[in-house]
Amino acid sequence: MSEPPKVHPVHDVEAPNQNQNNSPSAPLVPRSMSKSDAGDPGKVDQHQHMPPQGTVPVMHAKPPKKRRSFCCRLFCWIISILLILIVAIGITIGILFLVFRPKIPKYSVDELSVTQYDLSDNNSLSVTFNLTITARNPNKKIGIDYRGGSHLSAWYSDTKLCEGSLPKFYQGHRNTTVLSIPLTGQTQNATGLQSMIEQQLQETGNVPLNLKVKQPVRIKLGKLKLFKIKFRVRCKIVVDNLSANKSIRIRSSSCKFRFRL
Repeated sequence: MSEPPKVHPVHDVEAPNQNQNNSPSAPLVPRSMSKSDAGDPGKVDQHQHMPPQGTVPVMHAKPPKKRRSFCCRLFCWIISILLILIVAIGITIGILFLVFRPKIPKYSVDELSVTQYDLSDNNSLSVTFNLTITARNPNKKIGIDYRGGSHLSAWYSDTKLCEGSLPKFYQGHRNTTVLSIPLTGQTQNATGLQSMIEQQLQETGNVPLNLKVKQPVRIKLGKLKLFKIKFRVRCKIVVDNLSANKSIRIRSSSCKFRFRL
């Protein structure tokens, strides 16, 4: 008798592998890398060494030491020269003061006469004054050269009544000069002004006037003439009337002096 045929089991390729179901799955991440807790394989382990990033050197511009040093030295030189000039000018002024002993000139208004004081039909007031002014130079070694271009004006309150100018003359050391100065003027719409003056006379019996003088002069120290300066004199006088061709009494007079370069 022939032997019965033998049956051999055939392995099914498409069937699931039991060994694979029982054994753990192979790791999907290489061993050199570790999987994060969040399950992101793209993240690397904190202990893994990262390649150093390249750094770009920063170039700083050097400060201009030489230029700054030159500017500082120039500034110091300028300040030093200015200080030397100020000290030299102060010493010169002090020496001149000690040598010449300058004193302020003095002025006074001695007489006032009115030759015209007319209020016309068109309400214009025409006034002519004659002033007698005394100028005194108390300095022993300083002369005063009164130049042209002076201006003198007489005012009542804020209204200018008349004006004139001082003559040119030279006043020597310790000299007293008496000047007679005519002043003329005309004021428009003077009805209100005339009423104010008459009311002032009735209430007080006086008329206050202001005299303003601007006089260019040159000071002479020995034989040396200095640059031109301006004398400014303000005089306040009180008279008993302003009647034309009538005696006028000056009841008070005071003058203040100052100068400008």
